[in-house]
Amino acid sequence: MTIKKIFDVNDKVIIITGGAGYLGSQYAEGLSQHGANIVIADRNFKECKKIVSSLEADYDVKPLAIQLDITKPNSIKKMIAKIKMKYSRIDGLVNNAVNQGNPDIRKTPFEELSLKHWQNAIDVNLTGVFLCCQEVGKVMVKQKNGVIVNISSTYGLVAPDQRIYGNSGQNSAVFYAATKSGILNLTRYLAAYWQKKGIRVNTLSLGGVEKKQGKKFIQEYSKKTILGRMAKKDEYIGSLIFLLSDASSYMTGSNLVNDGGWTAW
Repeated sequence: MTIKKIFDVNDKVIIITGGAGYLGSQYAEGLSQHGANIVIADRNFKECKKIVSSLEADYDVKPLAIQLDITKPNSIKKMIAKIKMKYSRIDGLVNNAVNQGNPDIRKTPFEELSLKHWQNAIDVNLTGVFLCCQEVGKVMVKQKNGVIVNISSTYGLVAPDQRIYGNSGQNSAVFYAATKSGILNLTRYLAAYWQKKGIRVNTLSLGGVEKKQGKKFIQEYSKKTILGRMAKKDEYIGSLIFLLSDASSYMTGSNLVNDGGWTAW
């Protein structure tokens, strides 16, 4: 098999939860450029449809827009039914949807954070991933083939450096760190559980992406990375293609860290 062939995702059916978001839409476009048929799954159905229209116009692919609430099992089951009707299979799942909380919630002191905000994040960031893996896993077990990529973060590996935030509103709340850490071992568990089923499960842990956060915050964040900057919005697509393709065929239960060197020193 050639190097070009092992990175091939052409015609693969890949679900991206949170697909209408800032990074989700980037993943969808990058994978579509390589011929994948992307299921854009998000609560924001209007934006899903816009992205699908754009992908259809720009690339020779067959994307699908689906309104999805990953905290509701019936919503996930309806998504699976629609995918099977259109494509008859599911090759990949990217668990990208996330609840980080709004700036006010992220700035709330730990001692004052409400149980409601904690639980809402757990429901999306951990339970939602569990539910999606469970339902998509049923399809992949029958196929005897499939790849799942769970998106984590540097803050699933190390604690947020509270010194860089100040009043920026970019603060990382405790529920984000706790759930992103939980993703790592959920990945390992599922990889081991499906070890003879033809299903690979890996984590992709990402650093921060520059998105008009403010000059001071960007400078302070960048000092923490070996590369001296935040990521660009399209710099994670290569890692995702690697994990979803046969290029990573001997990799499961692992965590690929792409954070500009944040966790390396």
